[in-house]
Amino acid sequence: MIQNVYLHARVKWILLSVCLLVPMLSEAQQDAQFTQYMYNGLFFNPAFAGKESGHAITALHRSQWLSYSTATGGGGAPTTQLITVSSSFDKANLGVGLTVVNDNIGAINNQEVNVALAYHLRMGRGRLSVGASGGFFSSTIDYGNLEGVNPDPLVGSGGRENQINNSVSLGLMYDRTNFYAGASVRHFNEPSFDFGEGFENRLENHHYVLVGYRINTFALFSVEPSILLKSISLNNFSYDVSVIGTYNKKLSVGLAYRGEESASILMGYSLMKDNSLRLGYAFDLVVGGLEAKSPTTHEFMLTYNLPQAKKELERVIQRTPRFRF
Repeated sequence: MIQNVYLHARVKWILLSVCLLVPMLSEAQQDAQFTQYMYNGLFFNPAFAGKESGHAITALHRSQWLSYSTATGGGGAPTTQLITVSSSFDKANLGVGLTVVNDNIGAINNQEVNVALAYHLRMGRGRLSVGASGGFFSSTIDYGNLEGVNPDPLVGSGGRENQINNSVSLGLMYDRTNFYAGASVRHFNEPSFDFGEGFENRLENHHYVLVGYRINTFALFSVEPSILLKSISLNNFSYDVSVIGTYNKKLSVGLAYRGEESASILMGYSLMKDNSLRLGYAFDLVVGGLEAKSPTTHEFMLTYNLPQAKKELERVIQRTPRFRF
């Protein structure tokens, strides 16, 4: 009997037997993961809403384990789409954000829509932000794409079932121009899903710590190391680490590593005179667990930044016969 409704993209696509499912899924991350995490802080932490002045829209597509197929010959390679919108309202010290996620993992389709609100408080030379987000988490299971060892009327029936529950996330972030550090917990309320006997699961707390630092060097060149620490209910831990070099705020190239899973190359290029449009790409090469995965993953990202409109009052020179002011 299949026992878990969430199968993470980082775990072998297994719905062939209870013996394989239980040990491998007990510690599986349920959230989507991204190689270009350093540009998508809002997904992990609501306090990132309005981190940068103005408005920003990001769209990302991730095709994981390209050409992967299950043991039965079917598809099942994870694919993820992410859209984030972030706006800053400096006069009110507020930031608002929107996150939309579509995550396909074999027979499972998870979707999220969250609205975030962050309050930014000046603290010395930096800024402390407190954020919260709320929305819904939808999970759909396609029984036609499941295969079980033991007979079950649902498995292979071709039917689909969907459930929706609320999800709440909380976060803190300290930003000091070239340095930022944030901590957050997603799915704080741990929503539960019940698809019937043997098909029930709780969405666990996901804890994140995201730290980044920009080092400005010579000749318009900067280096940005960052690290993302991840944990599920504080029972297990994993990490992503990266170093990205950027020239003249336009061309960037970097390397990243996901603990015991993959090594990555990241590239980006900014367009338009104000660098407001940015294209990003990441290529992952799996270095661990190849027996359960295909070796390559591709991730594409597009970001557009719209500066905050400001009214600038020009000083008008008034002339009179006696005065000029």
